Amino acid sequence: MSERDEESFKSVQLDQHAADSSNADPEVLQSNPSAPSTTVTQSTGTEEKTSPPASSTIPTPTPTPTPTPTTTNAEQGQKWASAVNQFKLRRFFVLRPGTLDSAIEDIKSLVDQTVDGAVQSVWLLVEIDHWNNEKERVALITEKSLLICKYDFIMLNCEQIQRIPLNLVDRITQGPFTFPPRSLLTREGEGVRVFWDKLREPSLASRWNPFSTDFPYTTLTYHPVRNVNEKLSTLCELHSFKEQLTAAAQKAHSLNPVPGKANGVLLLNQPILIEAYVGLMSTLGNQNKLGYCLARGNVGF
Repeated sequence: MSERDEESFKSVQLDQHAADSSNADPEVLQSNPSAPSTTVTQSTGTEEKTSPPASSTIPTPTPTPTPTPTTTNAEQGQKWASAVNQFKLRRFFVLRPGTLDSAIEDIKSLVDQTVDGAVQSVWLLVEIDHWNNEKERVALITEKSLLICKYDFIMLNCEQIQRIPLNLVDRITQGPFTFPPRSLLTREGEGVRVFWDKLREPSLASRWNPFSTDFPYTTLTYHPVRNVNEKLSTLCELHSFKEQLTAAAQKAHSLNPVPGKANGVLLLNQPILIEAYVGLMSTLGNQNKLGYCLARGNVGF
């Protein structure tokens, strides 16, 4: 036998032996059908991962996205209205730093101690005349008098003082504003009307004269800047003004009674009548705040 024949013979034997050994493994596996699955993984030399049962699978919760804050039309409208109101309020000269304090000191220096007595309280209010015109006023309650002052907050000058003796005050009315049935005017809110001569009625000429001041009463209400800060809220509080005025008037009646006149102050809660019908002048004046010291462009009125 040649060398080439021997090599071919050996290769045939090796191939047949390998085939015999590969056929023997299935027989062993078939003879042990109850062998666990780990035997197969060990014999194959590979690692297989088994998935957990479906019942033990916990789904991962999907995070809820945080909603982006959005501004509604109502909120935008409120912000815009607030910005407009702040712009309008800044036009009042009484809000300029130090202006109100300077005005109070100027008016206090004009108080006659012998006639009026010591100053008890100061108020920032609005006077409404018989034609429904609004006028910015500073009111002082002293021991003997009620002083209603017209003060120019632009020039820092007191232009007029109306003095009402407290022992003459006989009636104080508080309530909402009303107009005659055929009147074209309306006014919201409430006011305080102070009477000091209930026996005297204003004449017809005085009622139809828009510049007349011959009236035995005055009507006061809130100032537009009363909600700006806490200090102004105190100075513009109408209920506190009424209470202090009533107490001061009662004390003045007891200390200095008027002969032939009933002493004391009558308090009433009833509507306050303003006898104005058309009021074109008051409508234009109140809308443009002509009765206030207001910044009007480059010109102060």
